Amino acid sequence: MSEPRGPASDPAHAGPDAGGPPATTAAARGPAGIHPNVVALGFTSLLTDVSSEMLVPVLPLFVTATLGASVASLGLIEGVAEATASALRLVSGRLSDAVGRRKPFVVAGYALSGACKTTMAWAGSWTALLGLRFGDRVGKALRNPARDALIADSTPAPLLGRAFGLHRAMDTTGAAMGPLVAWWLLAEWSGLGAEGYRRIFLVSVIPAALAIVVLVAFVRAPRDAAPAPARAAGSAPAARAPLGPRFARFVAADALFQLGHSSVAFLLLRSQRSGFSAGEVALVYLGYNLLAAALAYPFGGLSDKVGRRPLLLAGYLLYALAYWVAAFAPTREGAVVAFALLAVHTALADGQARSLVADLVPRERRATAYGVYHGVVGAALLPASLVAGLLWERVGPQAPFALGALLALAAALALATLLPPERGARPVREAGADSHA
Repeated sequence: MSEPRGPASDPAHAGPDAGGPPATTAAARGPAGIHPNVVALGFTSLLTDVSSEMLVPVLPLFVTATLGASVASLGLIEGVAEATASALRLVSGRLSDAVGRRKPFVVAGYALSGACKTTMAWAGSWTALLGLRFGDRVGKALRNPARDALIADSTPAPLLGRAFGLHRAMDTTGAAMGPLVAWWLLAEWSGLGAEGYRRIFLVSVIPAALAIVVLVAFVRAPRDAAPAPARAAGSAPAARAPLGPRFARFVAADALFQLGHSSVAFLLLRSQRSGFSAGEVALVYLGYNLLAAALAYPFGGLSDKVGRRPLLLAGYLLYALAYWVAAFAPTREGAVVAFALLAVHTALADGQARSLVADLVPRERRATAYGVYHGVVGAALLPASLVAGLLWERVGPQAPFALGALLALAAALALATLLPPERGARPVREAGADSHA
């Protein structure tokens, strides 16, 4: 593999063998060369994240105060939910490639998540909420691999970084807006107790429904981007084309990183204990999301020029630095610096990982590859937060951050070693191009 260097470096970048959309797909572009599908999917994710993140500060209070469940029950709910999402992504991505369709999976996934989140308003027990949270994560697992594959299908290979950068920027903007909406609603309904929480669940259906409207009305499967050949009996080998050793090595390196990528809740708690009030912590978290959103698109464009790998390496190293600061500078200033570094890491790493997956695998296996990638990442995140919590309690607050920093450094070394640049290779062709030969 050689990293993408831009259109001029590979005259064949737009052809099917290059792993990017054919010319008819690439021609349907909006502002700045971005396909309207990418913009519409960005708005869909923004609205969905407003809906989802509204519930982040409410759900723990609702489970423990309203439903009378223990903190352990809350942990079980979240653990089952995330484990479900990780496992089902492996299936949904493969199924999308097998039937040659993207949009039905995306629509069904968003619709299921929205319905389950709304129905939580009527949950009368934590077990009922567990079932609804399970359904919500099933929806996420159903949509994410097909959505990422649809973004890649709609984008010429030299613009993949910019496309995924725009999507991550809009997604993160929604993540910043959601808690603000929840904070305002909680203030308005502070005297209603459990009724106030239930109302927020109901209000969350508004952005969720708008997201589905945008998705249905404005996202169109690229005319020649659907992996229809995978459905034909005569091209069954294409549907079974290997994902390639370079893809496997990248996923292995990123899984190592994710093992130290514990929940941001630990950094929020560390910030509060460094002297910030609860309200100030919320503002710091808002600043983190806004900075990550602002940087995601320009970093995506940069990766189209210099390649995904250098930016991913920089992202891993910045994460290591952020967590090292969090571990050994437990002050207000240290918390701000740690969150600022983490925001730059997020903007660097999230979009580039998705772009690199599209670069590395055959076109007709993209949804499968995204399912594998998201599944492995999700599986690694589960022990990451569990171990971080145990280290915090038994060793000290600095321990989980020190471990995260060390694992990020190890992941950077693994990525540099396992995925070296291939000199002399044509950009963007990757493993996907080789498998077509």
